[in-house]
Amino acid sequence: MTKIFLVDDHPLVCEWLTNLIQQQPGMTVCGTAGDAPRALERISSTKPNVVIVDLSIENGSGIELIKNIKALDAGAAVLVFSMHEERFYAERALRAGARGYIMKRETAEKIIGGIREVLAGKLSVSPDMAALLAQKLVDGQPVGDRSPIEQLSDRELEVFQLLGQGIQTRQVAETLRVSMKTIQVYCARIKAKLRLANAAELLREAIRWHDNHPSA
Repeated sequence: MTKIFLVDDHPLVCEWLTNLIQQQPGMTVCGTAGDAPRALERISSTKPNVVIVDLSIENGSGIELIKNIKALDAGAAVLVFSMHEERFYAERALRAGARGYIMKRETAEKIIGGIREVLAGKLSVSPDMAALLAQKLVDGQPVGDRSPIEQLSDRELEVFQLLGQGIQTRQVAETLRVSMKTIQVYCARIKAKLRLANAAELLREAIRWHDNHPSA
């Protein structure tokens, strides 16, 4: 029996996924969690074959959680199931250790297919993303010019994203469980990479980017 663990802070999503997976022969949901600390604790005890992770979770970062899951259990295949746009986040998730990336707008058939693909040791991404990754591998460099946003580290992008949602820096620090000084360092790096003069410009750019990418 293939054991699957779900990490999502929306109970309805967990319930829907659980019902879907339990209907599949040879698959069972061995546990769920809505935040990173509980997820790591329960994954350690349940030893799932596949972990399905949302990138937006309580009290933590989905990208960091993927890294921690792989450090905890290198044999667990991680499949991202998220509203975040694949073109912005899939490559980051794969670098963190995920084996696949599926948007929440995809069909039930695609989700089950993704689970089976990562179980078989394959990557599960959209055809467009697969083509982009293949081209990068062949060229040995990014396709086209990298946008300034793509130059942000995983943590910097998370901070930028939270600021764009109108979250104050102190709350950002609490959400990511780091100090205010650390957030200030991230903000300084973001301003340098995006060539922004001050905090006001950073906030305006973050809000503008979030408004143009509401699912990110």
